[in-house]
Amino acid sequence: MSVRGIVAGVRVWIAGALVAALLVAVLAGTGARASIGNARDRLIETVESWRAPSFAVPAGWPKPVYDFSGNPVTRAGFALGRRLFYDPQLSRDGSTSCASCHQQFAAFAHYDHPVSHGIRNQNGTRNAPGLFNLAWQPALMWDGSVHHLEVQPLAPISNPVEMDESIEHVVAKLSADDTYKKDFAAAFGSPGIDSQRLLKAMTQFVGTMVSAGSRYDRYTRGEPDALTATERDGLALFRARCASCHAEPLLTDFSYRNNGLDAAPRDRGRETVTAKEGDFARFRVPSLRNVALTPPYMHDGRYDTLEQVVDHYADTVQPSPTLDPQLAGGVTLDAAQRAALVAFLKSLSDERFVHDRRYAEARR
Repeated sequence: MSVRGIVAGVRVWIAGALVAALLVAVLAGTGARASIGNARDRLIETVESWRAPSFAVPAGWPKPVYDFSGNPVTRAGFALGRRLFYDPQLSRDGSTSCASCHQQFAAFAHYDHPVSHGIRNQNGTRNAPGLFNLAWQPALMWDGSVHHLEVQPLAPISNPVEMDESIEHVVAKLSADDTYKKDFAAAFGSPGIDSQRLLKAMTQFVGTMVSAGSRYDRYTRGEPDALTATERDGLALFRARCASCHAEPLLTDFSYRNNGLDAAPRDRGRETVTAKEGDFARFRVPSLRNVALTPPYMHDGRYDTLEQVVDHYADTVQPSPTLDPQLAGGVTLDAAQRAALVAFLKSLSDERFVHDRRYAEARR
């Protein structure tokens, strides 16, 4: 029998066992029901963990930028990357992990935080974006200052208002932990903890975060009823008015643009990386996948709702020397069109991704 068949069989067994246990719990009271719920979560997590971590390109998607042939995904490597992602030891005082600003329920964005919130309750200057489909990104961060997925964790680790730590000190802390020694040896086939192995393990974890299971995806794969009539109207509007920047299927073209938030921007954006005057106040076009799950919006988190975002493009685009020409004068949208566009954007949520237990913090 295949592993898939075994997992399916175990799921059926768990379902039957839980039904029987629930009947007992109903008679036994609230405390017993809570215990049954905890047991259920542990059983489901165990079964889900049997699904081998892997990286697969969804049908119709372009070739990824990151090449996993130099960092093959293994169960042990993925598990190590997962542990590191959730470990606050990566910060100077042990208070902040990657997951502190990248929460799974929010598609690994920082829900309800305009900007990143780091060590010693300090605030950063930019919004923490969602983490998914990173293997396709030619550069990372809002300004494109990181050019390789494997080195991306160095930016928050070393940032004084995020994790305020050095990679050398992180390696020293992990090297003093016997369980990490075992995990690194299992992941890479020999003893030893160093920065390269740490970064490769983290990349195995975050690099396999592929989000391609929204209702929009089902619609594009030939399920016409996956979207409502209003959402289909919104998709048509999106393709006519938005897709030149938010190109399908990744819903971004990875370019850098000034989208007219301010007439006199304070954040210099891409210019801080390129030193080119024409890049002033330009920021990476974010993917709109899971956008309903990742408020607040824009590089500085100024908008709380999708309605506010759509209203900005229709009503409040500010002229400035580097404003994207396509946005000059705003985007003409009436009330019904705005509602349809928001409805479509909400169809981009990938519920399976945000509930995939492989990406949740592991029980130890």
